[in-house]
Amino acid sequence: MRRAQVTRNTLETQIGIGLNLDGTGKSTLETGVPFFDHMLDQIARHGMIDLEILAKGDLHIDAHHTIEDIGITLGQAFAQAIGDKKGICRYGHAYVPLDEALTRVVLDLSGRPGLVFNVDFSRARIGDFDADLVHEFFQGFINHALVTLHIDNLSGRNAHHQAETIFKAFGRALRMAITLDPAASGIVPSTKGTL
Repeated sequence: MRRAQVTRNTLETQIGIGLNLDGTGKSTLETGVPFFDHMLDQIARHGMIDLEILAKGDLHIDAHHTIEDIGITLGQAFAQAIGDKKGICRYGHAYVPLDEALTRVVLDLSGRPGLVFNVDFSRARIGDFDADLVHEFFQGFINHALVTLHIDNLSGRNAHHQAETIFKAFGRALRMAITLDPAASGIVPSTKGTL
């Protein structure tokens, strides 16, 4: 069973995450940041991952610590759930449009953290949400999931649409990468023999 339960408690945040990589796309999300809940739901639905996140953070300051720490904790949960990576496809990619916006996400469950983030949001805020925090979330995730991740927003005039295509494409690329390949059962997809 590719599942994990992880908690992270600091002076700034208290995060609890439950993750099932072989789920049906269900989510229960309480981060205190409604727009971010909407984005996390895209990962669950398009990744076919069951995701539970309960977060309490110092939102009276801003959402930075909460969003970053959710990325960190989700990365830890993902690393735990994916295990030794035997039999996985390893690589994933997706192009996702939403009206005028289009994003490409390519990832490798490489065991090495790397983020290339080519996104120029059309405005700095999406409602009350600071668009810079999208990068912070993914940086926290890749650092702890040990994933190489390329995110390229290829077009978009509406910042909400840009963000939504990023999270949908990430979910779909992740789904592809974690899929078990029947032809590679029990094999780590690397010439090194480990990831």
